[in-house]
Amino acid sequence: MGQLLRRENIAEFVRNIQKSGKTVVATNGCFDILHVGHVRYLQKTKSYADYLIVLLNSDKSVKSIKGDSRPINNEQDRAEILCALSCVDYVVLFDEDSPGELLNEIKPDVYTKGADYTLKTLPEADIMQKNGIRVEFIDFVPGKSTTNTINKINNKE
Repeated sequence: MGQLLRRENIAEFVRNIQKSGKTVVATNGCFDILHVGHVRYLQKTKSYADYLIVLLNSDKSVKSIKGDSRPINNEQDRAEILCALSCVDYVVLFDEDSPGELLNEIKPDVYTKGADYTLKTLPEADIMQKNGIRVEFIDFVPGKSTTNTINKINNKE
């Protein structure tokens, strides 16, 4: 079972993991209404390292990115659900729109992002390059998204 970590402690925590010879992969997202696309994405992400840390957008961050009607589930609920997944080792919340600053602090060995990005369009690409962090892009599961789920609930699909 995963564990929610405080942001203030995460950089030192990751350093200690890496000093022990283990690798860390990080990814980020809102993970608002968890669906099979999220689960497959996180399972694939975990396959790149010994430990998976999910950088979870806080409620403040989700509202800033997606609007006042989101998130559907609050940050504590979203974190608890992620921690219940066997592939997730740690979760840390962040308030910014982008995880760039946090990634620069923790310097994981690998960072994953959805395949809708490329190295040219990835906002964090400069941080990845500067810190020697390998980036892996993961394909989405067609038709599986939180927006699609919300639309289905609202009978829009």
